Amino acid sequence: MKYVLVILLVFVVACSQNNGTYKMNLTSPEFKDNEQIPSKFTCDGYDISPTLNIGELPENTKTLALITDDPDAPTGTFTHWIVWNINPTNTIKEGEKPGIEGKNDFGSNGYKGPCPPSGTHRYFFRLYALDTVLDLKEEATKSDLKKAMKTHVLAKAELIGTYKR
Repeated sequence: MKYVLVILLVFVVACSQNNGTYKMNLTSPEFKDNEQIPSKFTCDGYDISPTLNIGELPENTKTLALITDDPDAPTGTFTHWIVWNINPTNTIKEGEKPGIEGKNDFGSNGYKGPCPPSGTHRYFFRLYALDTVLDLKEEATKSDLKKAMKTHVLAKAELIGTYKR
């Protein structure tokens, strides 16, 4: 009986201190991890978001949040898309507005695709499973979103695409 209680206690502590360590995955039929994003999804094409497939969502996921940014931008990490309060789903479709879209670093709301001034840049699509619905206004920035979801992340997944003009 003593061992059962210890195991149960360890499980409860691990779950309460999870901080997004549950396994979740993010893929796209448009490009593989660390491979070139097709120009259709960039400023050189239709500038629409690619299809994203989500696997292994935690059971108690209330909403999803997505941050897409470019850490290779000349002025520092540049945000291309932030979205929150996405209903738990296995697919975010091409060009879809899946939730509330906040301000990107172009100064607008919504997706703005890769458009590097020179060289090959990496674009990180980071998806977060959250245990709550976030109370943020559409003017929210990546910083606002990260602060609001800080203690609510159940799992995180990442997909990296590259692009060179």
